[in-house]
Amino acid sequence: MNIRIGFWLLLLVSLGACKGKTSSVQETLFSGVIRVAVDETLSPLAEEAINVFEAQYNQAGVIPLYTSEVEAINLLLRDSVRWVLATRPLTENELESFHSKKFFPESVKVATDGIALIVNRQNADSIFNLALLQKIFTGEITRWEEIAPGARAGEIQVVFDHPNSSTVRYAIDSICGEGQLSERCHAAGTNRKVIDYVARTRGALGVIGVNWISDDRDSLCRDFLDEIQVARVSRADRPTYGNSYQPYQYYLYTGQYPLRRDIYILLNDPRSVLPTGLTSFFSGSRGQRIVLKAGLLPATMPVNIVNVREQI
Repeated sequence: MNIRIGFWLLLLVSLGACKGKTSSVQETLFSGVIRVAVDETLSPLAEEAINVFEAQYNQAGVIPLYTSEVEAINLLLRDSVRWVLATRPLTENELESFHSKKFFPESVKVATDGIALIVNRQNADSIFNLALLQKIFTGEITRWEEIAPGARAGEIQVVFDHPNSSTVRYAIDSICGEGQLSERCHAAGTNRKVIDYVARTRGALGVIGVNWISDDRDSLCRDFLDEIQVARVSRADRPTYGNSYQPYQYYLYTGQYPLRRDIYILLNDPRSVLPTGLTSFFSGSRGQRIVLKAGLLPATMPVNIVNVREQI
């Protein structure tokens, strides 16, 4: 636990112990202490934005819980948190559940990112199309030599972060089609562990959130890219270097990189206090610049993105 989170947790506990007394930190749009839940896939973006938000509003404390998307949304449904960062809006059934309790939550789109595929540095097979990915994820193709005769990486070991993660849901909904995700796929626990596994396993194919590798200002992202290589994905029937793309901002923007998804803030804040203020920050110019600098697409500001054709 870092010092910042430890301080706000201590303050939150103190405020709870002093219930009924006047708090020295008034709860407003930009002051107070809140817990939020974040899909772990999006934690690099959330961490950067929360740090800047707290620096700008020094009476505000945001305590993030990084967890699976399923658990994050369940916390919102149980009213354990009032703010969630996820990769889907609330469903009709979830909205009905809130409405039955006289709550009227919002799903606010704040960015677009993508799903990145990563392979070991020693694996020469790093170009895929959607049909090929479907066969790999459903278990129809299980070895690298079935993709490229003569390949030496052996068994394809598909690894996700968490069984209830947004990347698993995306693979099932947007890649597998009517098929089921193969039982041969396994979960490492976190995106960091996926990267570590791919770095040491020649036959691995990792599935992670783009924002773990898209911020070239972040030394951790640069270290990750030294350990693995980012695959290219094509919409074409015959994928080649010329018609396949990595998850650069430009290719997310044009749609040429096919594995895109949107990022939403799920907000249930009937009093319109700090959770609403944090949402306003994310949607405003400063929050959207953070999204842009993180290598993702902002939802509410124009972008000027340069087309570069080289590996991440």
